[in-house]
Amino acid sequence: MGFLRRLLGGGGRREGADGSEVTAAKPADAETVDAEERARELELARFDQERIDDLIRRQQQYADRSWTPPAQGGERRADDVDARDT
Repeated sequence: MGFLRRLLGGGGRREGADGSEVTAAKPADAETVDAEERARELELARFDQERIDDLIRRQQQYADRSWTPPAQGGERRADDVDARDT
């Protein structure tokens, strides 16, 4: 929620849980938000690389080149009702 408040510039005066006044942080400028987002994306990419082993990485890399057998038979299935049968 804090990220959205900073991004949208929400703020004003608020009361905390104990009744004391809480002031909102200054709205962040676009460069700061972009830098934070880039840092977060880099952190997630590094975490993903550590989590996934080499076999899974290769499977994901070559997934679009995988071979699938051709479909056998036609469009018609055994439980389809044919217009000629009725």
